[in-house]
Parts: sequence; C-alpha cells; structure tokens
Amino acid sequence: MEVAKTKMAQGEQGTFYRPDRESLVLRRIRELNTGPLSDHTAVRFFREIMSACLALEKPLEVAFLGPEGTFTQQAAFKHFGHAVKAVPVAAIHEIFNAVETGSCQFGVVPVENSTEGVVTHTLDRLLVSSLNICGEVSLRVHQNLMGLAQNWAEITAVYSHQQSLAQCRRWLDKNLPKARRVAVSSNAEAARLAAADRQIAAIGGMVAAELYELPILAKHIEDVPHNTTRFLVVGQQSSMPTGNDKTSLLLSTSNKPGALYQMLEPFATFNVDMANIESRPSQQGLWDYVFFIDILGHAEDEPVAKALASLRNKVNMLKILGSYPRPVF
Repeated sequence: MEVAKTKMAQGEQGTFYRPDRESLVLRRIRELNTGPLSDHTAVRFFREIMSACLALEKPLEVAFLGPEGTFTQQAAFKHFGHAVKAVPVAAIHEIFNAVETGSCQFGVVPVENSTEGVVTHTLDRLLVSSLNICGEVSLRVHQNLMGLAQNWAEITAVYSHQQSLAQCRRWLDKNLPKARRVAVSSNAEAARLAAADRQIAAIGGMVAAELYELPILAKHIEDVPHNTTRFLVVGQQSSMPTGNDKTSLLLSTSNKPGALYQMLEPFATFNVDMANIESRPSQQGLWDYVFFIDILGHAEDEPVAKALASLRNKVNMLKILGSYPRPVF
C-alpha cells in the first residue's frame, strides 16, 4: 500500500502491473531456488504473493472467455495470480473490446492449440486491433467427460467448445459414436448445460466440473496426451526488454515470385530465430493473405531491430503486435 502511494506521488498512472518487471523477478526466484520445493512450485508461490500485493496497490481487472471455469480463466490465473478480478465475457472479440474501451486493463485470449492449430478468431481480431501483446501463457489441457448420466448409454449429446470436441475426436468415435456433438461458446458453458440435463455430457477441465458440481465420467480423454494451448495477454502497454522475449509481427507482401523468401530472408541474415508463422486472409481482397510471425527476441534488441529495419523495405505492411517476456513457468 505504501508502494502504491509512492508510485502515485511520482505520477505513475494506469495499471501498476509491469509484465517485464514481474518476469525478471520470477526468473530471479527460479535462479535462487535451491529446493526442496521445485522451481515450478517456488515460482507459483511468489506469483501469488506478487498478485496479492498488486491488488493492494490497485485492483487489476482481466477479461477472459467466459463463463466461469474455462481454460482461458485458468490461463489468466496462471499469468496474473488469483488476486486479480477475472471478468468473464461471451466471445473473443468482446475481450478485445473490454480492453480497448478501458473497462478491463488486460485480456487473455486463446491463440493456438498443439493439436488443432490456431484460433482464427484471435488472429482476425489482432489484424484490426490497436492492442499490444503483453505476454503469453502455455497451459497443459486435460479434457474430461462430465455429466449427470448414471451410465454412458443415457448420453445422447456431447457439448463442448469446437476445439475441445476436435481434440477428443477419436475417443468420442470409439466410446460415444451415437452421441451428437454440439459446439458451444466454451467448455464452461457446456458444463452449465450438462448440469441441467442428464442426457447431455460436457467435455472440459476439472475447474468446470467442480464449479457446476458435475461428476467426472472419464478423465483425460484428449487424443494427444501432451495437449497444450497457448494464450496471449493483450493490453494497452508495452514491455521493456528482459533478455528472454518474443516478438509477434503482422506482415503482408505482394503476390509475386520470391515475395515470401524476401520477407523471411532478413531473419536469417541477422540470425533471428523464427518460432512460428501462420497465414490468414487479409479481408481486403480475394486470395490476399497476411502473415503472423513469432520471432525470438525483443524489437529493441539489436539483431531484431536490424532485421525489422531491413524488412520494412521488402513488405507492403509491417505491424509489430508486441514484444513480451516468454513464460517463466
């Protein structure tokens, strides 16, 4: 509380949360840890202390894809700690709207699953949004079948988010081949519906089952055992370099021979590691595409800055979506 007074006296406005500053502290905790607690446990412990202290300074509101009990909410708590005020909204574009209008300081959106690929709604919103990517969260996703049915023969329909249904496709084909598969806005919404109808089963995480008091009918039914979803933290602020960062870019280039090569060549020239590339329709013309690229390093790091300066002369459009610390845990 005294720290908050000092910050305000020095003219610091807006949110006191600084992803770069907190990332450096958490990495330092990991380096100092000698056991017997694991590095993961030690970092989680201090993450919660920092979250509680930040809430005393100034409450932080974070929008997530609701309702309560979704994996996106779990990702928000993993990144910010449980002392934040997590605000559920109904759709990905509403998360962006909540942050753009200032009703929430940050938002957490799913962007990629290791099994099913990118979340196109998030990429399309990044295409037009003025928000920065401030951080990322990776969450191991275990899918569970839950519901009120006394036996599986009672289940006539399985509800879940379309990504979760896809992640459990083979399990459903084998175990519930006759049940309809119904895509809804979130796993938590599926759990809410299953809690009102014993013929409906839902697929989701343990948090959703606990929240809606649904028995787990089958655990870990995802087809790929190391199923992981990556989430992005979006906000109005930018992060300073930490020495272990990632930068996300949005690029467009002319449709001509060699254009993609020319776009990627500066990364090789300046020894910048490219972690990911995705293409999406530009929404500007038929068969016109933009590229989302993740590179390792901060936009202010010398190799990255040189690569971006060279790149500007080779593409039609370059938008830096954000430079942000890579996850500590």
